[in-house]
Amino acid sequence: MKRTILTVLGLAALTAGGILAYLVLRKPAKAPALAIKVEITPARLERGKYLFDVVADCAGCHSQRDFTRFAGPIVHGTEGQGFVFPPELGFPGTIVAPNITPDVETGIGSWTDGEKIRAIRDGVSKDGKALFPLMPYEYFRSMSDEDVYSLVAYMNTLPPRRNRLGRTELNFPVNLLIKGVPRPAGSVAHPDRGDRMAYGKYLTTIATCGECHTPAEGGKRNSDMAFAGGREFRIGPYLVNSANMTPDRDTGIGAWTQERFVSKFTGYRNLSGDNVPKASQANFTVMPWLALSRMEDEDIKAIYAYLRTAPAKVNSVTVHPEYVPGQ
Repeated sequence: MKRTILTVLGLAALTAGGILAYLVLRKPAKAPALAIKVEITPARLERGKYLFDVVADCAGCHSQRDFTRFAGPIVHGTEGQGFVFPPELGFPGTIVAPNITPDVETGIGSWTDGEKIRAIRDGVSKDGKALFPLMPYEYFRSMSDEDVYSLVAYMNTLPPRRNRLGRTELNFPVNLLIKGVPRPAGSVAHPDRGDRMAYGKYLTTIATCGECHTPAEGGKRNSDMAFAGGREFRIGPYLVNSANMTPDRDTGIGAWTQERFVSKFTGYRNLSGDNVPKASQANFTVMPWLALSRMEDEDIKAIYAYLRTAPAKVNSVTVHPEYVPGQ
């Protein structure tokens, strides 16, 4: 009997060791970086800036933010130079949004355009490592070829900013498990802008609306409650819960007209980093209103049209609850 128990324990240890060895040695799925030099045209620069600053809000993660003020405006002069996320957000380690300006020593000035495209859509860095999926490549995987070319074209024109940051350091076992997240995007066609529903789905995806507006436990989104809100965000002395964006009439946006939805965005267009009020528990938000308020009205209408097709979920959310840090 004792020998049997020892045999079982030995086999279990070997199995666990084998799994661990597999995870340690595993490489993320990746395709070779495209051998491409993106042509910079006025049209691509305009579209790329719109994606970088507004829809995909790349600037919102890769710049310094002042969260002592409403909506955390970007600190002028830090655009693209990187950001270390506050630990109170509860990520599994130290998460760094790196410097993505063309600075050769501290940014991505030595990266090829193909390597930039692979990082944005596939989630694989220049050195072949998996990126932590706070970088929303799972959503950007749907970004069309032309849009990602435009985004890279614009990024190539950013002023180089010398800002050396540490690297993301993930806790075990997340540092091993994320290797399974990247996936080659391949070639992605651009959606028909004339099909409002399809284009709305596209914009909602690359704007990563579902990431923040879907409840999550232990970093894993509850797909059965997509867009139902209730995800917590804590920064400094403040806490906010994301709103329910499903068509439920009582707890979501089911009673909202298109005009009300559009005005929710455009109502912030008079605000900028120069005049936003101070943050308080009553107004604190991580929603990038200063960026999204600049979205084109027709794009906001397309997002509204798509969200109206999402399954309605009853989920009453107190966006700004009473909150005492540490309790």
